[in-house]
Amino acid sequence: MEKKKRQQVFRDPIYGYIHVDYDFITNLIDTPVFQRLRRIRQLSGVNMVFHGAEHSRFSHSLGAYELANKFLNISVIKETLNERQSLLFLSAALLHDIGHGPYSHAFEHTFNVDHELIGAKLILENQDIRNILDNIDHEFAQDVAGIIKKCGKYPIIEQLISSQLDVDRLDYLERDAFFTGAAYGHVDLDRLLRVVEIKNNQVVYKESGIHAIENYLVSRYHMYWQVYFHPKAQAYEIILEKIYERIKDLIKENFIFTTDVSALKNILHNPNDLNAFLYIDDFYMNGLISTLINSQDSILRQLANDFLNRRIWQFVDATEENIKNVNQLCQDYQPIEKKYFIAYGHKLSKPAYSGNLVDEIMILTKNGDIVPLSAFSSIIHSLVTTNKLDQKIFYRPVCKS
Repeated sequence: MEKKKRQQVFRDPIYGYIHVDYDFITNLIDTPVFQRLRRIRQLSGVNMVFHGAEHSRFSHSLGAYELANKFLNISVIKETLNERQSLLFLSAALLHDIGHGPYSHAFEHTFNVDHELIGAKLILENQDIRNILDNIDHEFAQDVAGIIKKCGKYPIIEQLISSQLDVDRLDYLERDAFFTGAAYGHVDLDRLLRVVEIKNNQVVYKESGIHAIENYLVSRYHMYWQVYFHPKAQAYEIILEKIYERIKDLIKENFIFTTDVSALKNILHNPNDLNAFLYIDDFYMNGLISTLINSQDSILRQLANDFLNRRIWQFVDATEENIKNVNQLCQDYQPIEKKYFIAYGHKLSKPAYSGNLVDEIMILTKNGDIVPLSAFSSIIHSLVTTNKLDQKIFYRPVCKS
């Protein structure tokens, strides 16, 4: 495919410039469905704790795309991927988060949607995106969607897009650390790029880069503990999930809302309603919740007030004794209120590295063997065997109104 006569660039705080060499990439960025990502925060409610975390899925998607560009400059990747496959890699990196709902994952839990499946459907069915990709060839959109869904047709590209060391994680780790001000998330990207190899139709990393990989995973470990699963950020997102849950339940009860919730109704009745899905973003939810502070439903009214005014709920480790204490503290709540005012945080095991052999980072040793990272690195082996986040119980203090 012919390149632009003049390269387009976006200024970026992480990479300096994001480089666009093809008109079809510019056209994808300019579509309404991609511009919608400007209106979805990358880190959901984390900005309630780290106030600088205002960056969007839009900037992250551009960052993942730029990392794909950097991988394509590695000689072994150039030799492995032909021109069409390189364009598939760039497109999939750019569009990998196109299916995210408002406030990232909170929406998915309640409305039972999967952002990757929604993203693949948008790539195939959104006319703006489909027209652009069809100009390359009529199988191109299907192949991009297949990469997002990890169908196995392009295993190397899929590994570079979605694995335990991919353009998605490499960008969000560095970008999230930058905007939260955390000191843990820096990645030695230059070193990682230098040790990439392709063996047996998979991406592997030379033994000489083991320290850069360990640093990446340990940084990710600290970001999970200190940022992504900060209990106050979890508490804030749980309020949002409870708002979603209450709206969902009231829709089922035919409650008469004084504000427009038709888009949420449509998704509840048909999770594949792409028009309704695209209508909903963080802006929509913020506007909706701001009207719910006057809702005739007292539970929804209290939840909306907590969300808008950063009334963070209390939380303790979910031990048997603490659960008993929380139930005692919240005994004045009605049974229906307890459903919405008491919650368990998401329990996550091995947030830094799973140690799952199917998805392991593979190391190319000096003698030519390919071995799993967890078997090669004692540091990573320790992460796999001990890494666990304890579950917490969150509750709305009765004294708050």
